[in-house]
Amino acid sequence: MNYILPFVFLYSGIMFAQDGVQKATVPLDDPARPVRIRAHLMLGGITVRGGSVKDVTVEARSHDGEDARERERRPAESRGMKRLNLPGNAGLDITEQDNTVDIKTSSFNRPVDLVITAPRRSSLQLKCMNNGDIEVEGVDGDIEANNLNGRVTLKNVSGTVNAHSLNGEVIAVLDSVDPSKPLSFSTMNGDIDVTLPSNPKANVRMKTDHGEIYSDFEVKFEPGARVEESDSQRKNGHYRLRFDRTLRGTINGGGPEYQFTTFNGQIYLRKKK
Repeated sequence: MNYILPFVFLYSGIMFAQDGVQKATVPLDDPARPVRIRAHLMLGGITVRGGSVKDVTVEARSHDGEDARERERRPAESRGMKRLNLPGNAGLDITEQDNTVDIKTSSFNRPVDLVITAPRRSSLQLKCMNNGDIEVEGVDGDIEANNLNGRVTLKNVSGTVNAHSLNGEVIAVLDSVDPSKPLSFSTMNGDIDVTLPSNPKANVRMKTDHGEIYSDFEVKFEPGARVEESDSQRKNGHYRLRFDRTLRGTINGGGPEYQFTTFNGQIYLRKKK
C-alpha cells in the first residue's frame, strides 16, 4: 500500500523532502558524553557543524542532475530517452552504537554531499575521494580529515587535528589546542594556511619543496639535519651528504610536534588575533 503526503513521506526513519534531500536524526546512547562520528564518501563532500545539540542530524543531497560528461557516457541504446531517478536517492546508511555514529552512502556513480550537525564535543574521522570538499566548524575534539581531490577547511575548532589533502588547500583556524598532543597539516598540491592561538608551545616541523614559509610567530630554529648515505661495501664508491630541507624549530620554548608539509604550495602560520 502506498501512502502519499503533500510534502514529505517517511521510510525507515529517513525523511524524503520535496527538495530531494534525505534527512535523519540519530539519537545517542548517552548525550552527556562526547560523540565520535565517522563518515566516508567516494564521491561528494562533507560538512560538519558543531552546536548546542544532543543528537546528530544528517542531511544527504545527491547530485541528480546529468552533466555533459555523464551524457557522453550514456549507452548508445539510451539515446532519446529520459533518465529516471528517485530525487535525493543517496542511499544514506547510518548506524549508532555507544555514541559512535557511522555514516555512509550507497551512491557510487554520482556525488552526494553530507551536512552533519553534531554536539560541539565531537571527534571526527572524515574521508572524501572525489567531487567534494571537507568543511568543519565549531567542533571540539580529535579531528581527522583526509581528502584526495578537494580542500580541507576547519573553522573555529579546538582540540587535535590531523588534516591532509592530496590535491587541495588545507586551511584551519583553531580556537584552542590540547597542550599535550601533536597537530599535523599536509598536502601534495596546495597551500597550508593555519591560524593558532596566540601562545602555543610547540616543536614545529615545516617543509615545502616548491614554495615559501611565512609565520607570525617567532620561531627558534634548529640546525639543518645532516643525512649521510653510503654504499656499505663501497664497491661503487658511492657516498652522499645532504641536508634535509625541513625547517625545525620551537615556539615558546617547545612542546608537542606540529607538522606542516606541502610539496607544491606556500605555508602560512598565523597568530590568532
